[in-house]
Amino acid sequence: MDTQQAYNNWASQYDTNQNRTRDLEGLALRETLAGYTFDKCLEIGCGTGKNTIWLQERASRVTAVDLSDEMLARAKEKIVSDHVRFLQADIREEWRFGESVYDLVSFSLVLEHIRDLEPVFAQVWKALKPGGQVYIGELHPFKQYTGTKARFDTPEGRQEVECFTHHTSDFVQAAGKQGLVLVDLNEHFDEKDRGSIPRIMTFLFQKT
Repeated sequence: MDTQQAYNNWASQYDTNQNRTRDLEGLALRETLAGYTFDKCLEIGCGTGKNTIWLQERASRVTAVDLSDEMLARAKEKIVSDHVRFLQADIREEWRFGESVYDLVSFSLVLEHIRDLEPVFAQVWKALKPGGQVYIGELHPFKQYTGTKARFDTPEGRQEVECFTHHTSDFVQAAGKQGLVLVDLNEHFDEKDRGSIPRIMTFLFQKT
């Protein structure tokens, strides 16, 4: 299913469905960025605002972007702040969020829906200030290998969102081509059970 339409359809139940991937990525973002504060943050894939709520406490200004109008509508219901600006945009197209102005660009469960990572990282580099950081939280490729993907149930049946598998090296190499240096790489497990397949992988890169 088309990604935008899928998330529009999912929006009404996104916050209430049982969703271990959504919940664990939210915890992973908070753990990864706990020691940081930011001036300006660009949040890619804000969805219904699950991470926007936390990011607005860590940054002076947040630009929260999503492809889905319906997901954005629900985020706007939760968050009314002069410090948060919501935008609908397709990140596969040229970004018009400003150049070299952000201290942090974050991606939460977004890049699995992007076929080619390199153009996205090229836009990230333009949007970051020198020394700025990039957080990425994605469904772990190990989970993708087992067939796990973004999907949800409706009265008409199960809906699956178009997804692409990116290996760990794909993220590191695509970022490295833009001069983004890996600062942190971590894996996050259901119930912190390190004997199981990790669910979420996080990266933290920095613009040199």
